[in-house]
Amino acid sequence: MARYTGPSTKIARKFGEPIFGADKSYEKKNYPPGQHGLTRKRKKISEYGVQLKEKQKVKYTYGILERQFRNIYEKASKMKGRKGENLILLLESRLDNLVYRMGIAPSRAAARQLVTHCHIVVNGEICNIPSSIVKPGDIIGVRERSKSLEVIQDSLSRGAARYSWLEWDGTRLAGKFLNMPDRSEVPETINEQLIVELYSK
Repeated sequence: MARYTGPSTKIARKFGEPIFGADKSYEKKNYPPGQHGLTRKRKKISEYGVQLKEKQKVKYTYGILERQFRNIYEKASKMKGRKGENLILLLESRLDNLVYRMGIAPSRAAARQLVTHCHIVVNGEICNIPSSIVKPGDIIGVRERSKSLEVIQDSLSRGAARYSWLEWDGTRLAGKFLNMPDRSEVPETINEQLIVELYSK
């Protein structure tokens, strides 16, 4: 299956929350999509269905495919600590996610595009792999000749939220990944334990 490129509001309505960020369309129609979204009686979802839905939500939120997700989960399983928390921290360490968190791009999809088009540098070197795992201490910045790009300037002018694990220098258009965030600091509403239970079957 290819990466989803359809309407983001439809997916947000499917999960019952604006997983792609602030969405005016979702606020107007915060009920399930489809012709009978308001009136359809929903069947009780099985335990497996709840777990699968949570995994799908995380995949859509971070914009990754099934094979990538499984690889990240297996890597998280080999790390010390809780599998679920390790999974979230690895997803947060992806280059495209950090570009989005720093406010360089308005969404993770836009951040992924900036990375693949060679507009982003890590420690001064161009990196065009969105799934690259950034290490604490690494510096992520905008390539010199890309600093005037309209999409980047527009995104930065909106004033993105600042996080304790990231340091941003607005004059250099570069930020430092200080440390892995604490699970409680990650703003996404994700029940990672459901994913662990799903893969444990």
